[in-house]
Amino acid sequence: MSRRFSGSRLVAATHNRGKLEEIRHLFAAFPVEILAATDLGLAEPAETETTFLGNARIKAHAAAKASGLPALADDSGIAVDGLGGAPGVHTADWAETPGGRDFVQAMTRVWRELDAAAVPEPRTARFLCTLVLAWPDGHDEAFEGRIEGRCVWPMRGSQGHGYDPMFQPDGFDVTLGEMDRWEKNHISHRGNAFRKLIAGCFGPEPA
Repeated sequence: MSRRFSGSRLVAATHNRGKLEEIRHLFAAFPVEILAATDLGLAEPAETETTFLGNARIKAHAAAKASGLPALADDSGIAVDGLGGAPGVHTADWAETPGGRDFVQAMTRVWRELDAAAVPEPRTARFLCTLVLAWPDGHDEAFEGRIEGRCVWPMRGSQGHGYDPMFQPDGFDVTLGEMDRWEKNHISHRGNAFRKLIAGCFGPEPA
């Protein structure tokens, strides 16, 4: 059985404001104050693992140890079948430039490499998310979510973040980038993982 969360404050171990806003929205029904890692001055640890679970654990435990509070971290990305699962854990790395992250560049690279490999349509892919809730005593709980779909081109939509404008979920005719972000949370890999987290560690939403 998963350990239950019993505190009133939780650190979101992310320096991404978009993710922080989503986390706060997903916990809106619970009497939990979500503290931002940036506001606490927590450093970003090096993500040296080769799996989403490994990197999420690094971030969650670093934040829990530094803050003395339970901390929640996620590691997520897109895995494209025609590229052997790439970019995978390197999803954010593909967007790195000397001037910051450029996800248009990253999405263009994905499509260019699919073209170079002559990958046929549909160019299937999935978003994966692993959440780790860690306590200062070293205990953690992990939950995984995913959403299946395919890569499309050209990019469509300006909602969401990351690779959303090139990912069309199965059963939809719009990309994640064309969806309202709160609608996206109902079907997304992160939303799926959060529902498992809530069920495992927080219980049913308050009436």
